[in-house]
Amino acid sequence: MEKPTKIFLGDLIYDSVGTYTGVFPLNIGYIASSCISRFGNDVDITLFKYIDDLDKAINESPPTILGLSNYAWTHNISLELFQMLKLKNPNALTVWGGPNFPADMEDQKKFMKKYPQVDVYIPIEGETGFSNVVELALSSKSEDELQTKISEKPIEGCITRDSKGDLQYNNPVIRTSKLDEIPSPYLTGIMDKFFDGKLTPMMQTNRGCPFTCTFCVDGLDNVQKVNSFSTERVKNELNYISQHVPKNIHSLHFSDLNFGMFPRDLEICDAINETREKYNYPTKVLTTTGKNKKDKIVEAIRRLDGAMALTMSVQSMDEQVLKNIRRENISTDVMLGLMPAVREAGLLTESEVILGLPGETYQTHLDTIRKLIHAKLDSIQVYTCMLLDGSEMATPHERSKWGFKTKFRVLPSDFSKISNGKNILEIEEVIVGNNTLTFDEYVELRVFAFVLWTSTFGIIYAPILKFLRHNNIDAFNLFFQMMKQVHTLPLNIKNIFDSFKEKTIGELWDSKEEIISNYQDEGEFQKLLNGEDAMNVIQYHNFLLRKSHMDELTEYLFKIAYSLLDENNINEELKKQFYEIKNYCLGLGHNVISKNRDLTNLKFIFSYDIQAWLDSSDKLLEIFKLVNPITLEFRFYDEQSTIFQDELDRADSLIGQSQALKKIPVPMQWRHPELI
Repeated sequence: MEKPTKIFLGDLIYDSVGTYTGVFPLNIGYIASSCISRFGNDVDITLFKYIDDLDKAINESPPTILGLSNYAWTHNISLELFQMLKLKNPNALTVWGGPNFPADMEDQKKFMKKYPQVDVYIPIEGETGFSNVVELALSSKSEDELQTKISEKPIEGCITRDSKGDLQYNNPVIRTSKLDEIPSPYLTGIMDKFFDGKLTPMMQTNRGCPFTCTFCVDGLDNVQKVNSFSTERVKNELNYISQHVPKNIHSLHFSDLNFGMFPRDLEICDAINETREKYNYPTKVLTTTGKNKKDKIVEAIRRLDGAMALTMSVQSMDEQVLKNIRRENISTDVMLGLMPAVREAGLLTESEVILGLPGETYQTHLDTIRKLIHAKLDSIQVYTCMLLDGSEMATPHERSKWGFKTKFRVLPSDFSKISNGKNILEIEEVIVGNNTLTFDEYVELRVFAFVLWTSTFGIIYAPILKFLRHNNIDAFNLFFQMMKQVHTLPLNIKNIFDSFKEKTIGELWDSKEEIISNYQDEGEFQKLLNGEDAMNVIQYHNFLLRKSHMDELTEYLFKIAYSLLDENNINEELKKQFYEIKNYCLGLGHNVISKNRDLTNLKFIFSYDIQAWLDSSDKLLEIFKLVNPITLEFRFYDEQSTIFQDELDRADSLIGQSQALKKIPVPMQWRHPELI
């Protein structure tokens, strides 16, 4: 075969409505650097992130080998591009890799039979398996001979088919224990083309997860051992990225599954701080924090000083539900027991909860939320349970055991028209009920999730939640009553809530085939491009509220809060405190989205030092009464406003901007009180 062998590698992103969630294709960068290290000039490797670029390259100059990532958000586009390549060059080799591959062997056979355009599958890590495929290609005289060799015998680290179509296995799951043996895609310059002002740099400090959650593809036994890159390498990559990242990119993504849980993570946090001091980057670190050893994680986040939130991925607080998903080795009690230390350190906290887990009921879900609110977490984010290929929960046994009722929906923003004229969409299967949870209950709990997203912003409503607690009011009831009384909302906000509920139900389909058929119609596909369909329903409607109706939302929330307090017959002094707290919250949240935010600062007179009260432990507000009233103006700092606007400007649509908020540190999303 002619050398160098042409290889295309893709970890793709849809950009029909923007690239606001896009990150560097680090995974294929590792594979490329491994192959170049091993085969040198015998290979010609091109990396792709954007679908149109790869589409055009396949049509103009098809490769000998095409390798693509298989995730829920790239499944269908990968298959279509494989098919396009096969039509251009039937003997080209197609290699698919990634964790979204059935765990059960019988299902693996069905999977490979269903997709004949895939020649090789590499589960889990891809460096060794893909290099072995390339070695086979380099030893072949032609592409036709390569196809014959692929079927002759198993390839280490890969799953292939023999001449009869039966699957061939040869130790298909191979993991690299000494990760530094993989040359750095950053330090070798392979990733330079992706510093394009659109994508967020991604790093990895370790691989593997010690936990076994059934809903997660990383919960399998063969990825439990955690392997690490050296600290020195991580530091060098941090410096390289900080020197090359465009000025409009402010965040950094770590793909670690449990960041902060390991002793050396503190050293990495110190290294991040060094780059922040030297290069003013990153302002936000996006990652998944660890699920145990929260004391270490608290210290790690403290050192990053607001750049990263403490994520408590509790998923449920019900012991039986946790047992059902094999999450017993993660102590939720230990997590919540750290909250006093977290509060003392002034750290922001987020909690992730999954709706629809095995054995969950309407009441157990509400109880989970109640416990988290009582623990004083700043933000509670509820996600619908997604069934992932390769996870234990997606197996026929688990589906039957728990009576899962599932629907299908288009993944937000993951759709595109390609050169062959087809409209391609990515589709996810979600649990909307089980043998203990009805669909109607699922819908109501989704509305409750929306209330939580709009109301637990960490900073903005912390004063009223603290005030309620000090007056023996269960803060949970504030959010619960907001859900139950949505019919009393001001019209502008009610319309958004009604739209949210309508979209929540309307985005669900009975089958993947129905979705694909519907959106082949150009009129229906245009709804996707226009942002009418397939948005992240919660984030989008949350953004609409914050953009245009934040003051109204605050007024309504305080109306509900006052009704709860009034039941206790509060006195005039408490009423005065209440209204000052309301003004404080109004000031924090007023007009934060629009570009004229700096021109609309609110001013209020205060008789209490609310900020000092918030910074105190459990002291009553009355202790902080001022001798002389003060006037506070609620402003945006110049740097804060610049970073905020940079992230919004990167997104060219409302949907994109709603996603962009996740890349802005929470303290930067709200105004700050200034004494005047």
